[in-house]
Amino acid sequence: MKDNQGVFSNPAVVGPYVEEAPLKVPGLFDLHRMAMLLLSERAGREARILVVGAGGGMELRALAEARQEWRFAGVDPSAAMLDLARRQVGPLAGRIALIEGTVEAAPAGPFEGALCLLTLHFLDRPERLRTLRAIHDRLRPGARLVIAHHCAPGGAAAHWLARSAAFADRSGSDRDRAAASARRMAERLPLLSDAEEEDLLREAGFADVELFYAAFSFRGWVASAG
Repeated sequence: MKDNQGVFSNPAVVGPYVEEAPLKVPGLFDLHRMAMLLLSERAGREARILVVGAGGGMELRALAEARQEWRFAGVDPSAAMLDLARRQVGPLAGRIALIEGTVEAAPAGPFEGALCLLTLHFLDRPERLRTLRAIHDRLRPGARLVIAHHCAPGGAAAHWLARSAAFADRSGSDRDRAAASARRMAERLPLLSDAEEEDLLREAGFADVELFYAAFSFRGWVASAG
């Protein structure tokens, strides 16, 4: 997971990211495939796709392997995470431009699709709205946006975060530690309810907002640029 607070400049976080993320996010690799399929419904054979929060490179690699004609621009504020992304994409790098910065550093487009995974939950509501609007401005009309991140379903985050933390504890041996981790996440992350998430997408200019992924505290939506 990626933020703009400097956490992902920490080598202790960056180093094991690729190995640990699938253990923390239920069905992460399937989420990548679902995102590819949803984007493919509107994106053409030689589409340009914008990936926001691209550090780590796992979603870039998954999409680039599945759609060999697509080209990508990936932005992330963490240089260390972008270095990890470069290692992940390897021989696919010729179709992938990696850019250090927030979404405003991305090319103007227009792109035929956009993806933002495990990122928006780090942003407060004003910054999240600004980010979504900047993505919208870079998409062709009707192009798809796919997002997924921690949410507060029904406005109640605590017990869903605790379940996500328990999922990540593969030993299952320390419920107190999982509960403490959930409390830290609840304090640190400016989570929105599922209804607020959908309202924010519409406020940013998106339409046809649909939930497609739900896994404990994680939720994912697909929407179309108006």
